[in-house]
Amino acid sequence: MSGKPGEGKSGTKPKRPTPNVVGFDALRAMVIGCPYHAWLGLDLVRLDEAEVEIRMPWRAEMVSDPTVRYTHGGILAALVDLAADYAIAAKLGRGVPTIDMRVDFHKTALEGEALRAIGKLIKLGRTLAVAEASVLRESDGDLIASGRGVYLTKAE
Repeated sequence: MSGKPGEGKSGTKPKRPTPNVVGFDALRAMVIGCPYHAWLGLDLVRLDEAEVEIRMPWRAEMVSDPTVRYTHGGILAALVDLAADYAIAAKLGRGVPTIDMRVDFHKTALEGEALRAIGKLIKLGRTLAVAEASVLRESDGDLIASGRGVYLTKAE
């Protein structure tokens, strides 16, 4: 470790987050403007230089098992994808297509549980970007799902 304050292990200063090119209102309009997102009930609740946070209320149509009444994994995967995508969109001013994604499911989201997804940019390149997201139960902050995706950033 370097002896200078503010320097990392390699002696370089920690990298600052890539600045956002859109503000909260513009990104929120992108999030809520899509019919699928509207059906999910998504809303952008926080945007800063490091993260985006999206809220999703529970809906009966999201149930996977009518007996246990837990949320379908595809809904959770969509929430991971969307939070990661909008972490990139905040930096580019536009959504980007998903190339690859991995999701880990840690707990079930049961009936009536609103969720929050926090997306973070990992790497922004001219052609590809990598972002990650965590889905948390709103009531207690428990981790429900997490994942990471690769997105196409190259403009057509």
